[in-house]
Amino acid sequence: MLIFTSDIHRQHHSAELDGGQLIPSWECPERIDVTLAALAKSHQLQQPDALDATILEQVHSPEYLDFMATAWSRWVDSGRTAQTAMGFCWPSRLPSHKPPTSIDGALGYYSMGADCGITEGTWAAALSSAAIAQSATTAVLEGEQAALGLCRPPGHHASSDQFGGYCYLNNAAIAAQQLRDSGVPRVGILDIDYHHGNGTQQIFYERDDVAFCSIHADPTTEFPFFSGHTDERGDGPGAGFTTNCPLPPGTGFDSWSEALGHCADQLVAHRVESLVVSLGVDAFVEDPISSFKLTTLDFHEIGHRLAAIGLPTVFVLEGGYAVGAMGSNVAAVLDGYEHE
Repeated sequence: MLIFTSDIHRQHHSAELDGGQLIPSWECPERIDVTLAALAKSHQLQQPDALDATILEQVHSPEYLDFMATAWSRWVDSGRTAQTAMGFCWPSRLPSHKPPTSIDGALGYYSMGADCGITEGTWAAALSSAAIAQSATTAVLEGEQAALGLCRPPGHHASSDQFGGYCYLNNAAIAAQQLRDSGVPRVGILDIDYHHGNGTQQIFYERDDVAFCSIHADPTTEFPFFSGHTDERGDGPGAGFTTNCPLPPGTGFDSWSEALGHCADQLVAHRVESLVVSLGVDAFVEDPISSFKLTTLDFHEIGHRLAAIGLPTVFVLEGGYAVGAMGSNVAAVLDGYEHE
């Protein structure tokens, strides 16, 4: 399997507010180091092609993209010396609300919380991550059965105009939009990260050309808290094209596997012709910020089950914070996929 990666991600490592303390983010550069070490001997690594920014503009609002491109310089110009730009006021946004002109207000308006911020290198890393997703998608469009984008920062919590959950640009949505722009009639997104892909859901919630399925922790107790319930099924033309499978703390592979089967059935029912997998491996039993009980052997079986869906597949990396085991878990998915 072709794997796309870049060192530009190292330019980004923000702080986050966790338990009332400001700490280095769990989403760290070492996640990619460990994963590359596990994959380099058995897979072909490639640098991404140049980014096609026009696809970003179909996924994210122009105002949000402009904010992200200028946020760090505005933070520095305001006289701040902190190495992470972060808001402190997060309003309930109404259609009538206008984006604040101050950087402090804008950071709150365009983010969903203090779980991540913006550093000097965040925008460059986010653009590189999007380019990686695009390159993996191009490989599949050109005939590869599957390709993996080692995207960092991840993307599935980024909505059309907000960052959060360690995510700034929605790589899965970018891949799906690229597939659509290239003539794929209907695309499926399967999100297997421990946390609900709220941003991906929001972007496609009213569309019937992209079916979104997610297996995740119950949002009544877990981040992102405000989306991912079973009754969220899409709206307007997209009614019925969103499938959420929230699962309780302590879920093991038997229950998780049943949810995967349900999602696979939904993808078949929606007649999708290409698949984007938001590949989070934070359902792992030893993950420090998760509560599911999946093992490395389970991830191998997940790869096998994904291959059985039988669709050209773009994998984009999402979460996974048991750093020492992350490479083994990603490798297990790919091995299961390639040796079904």
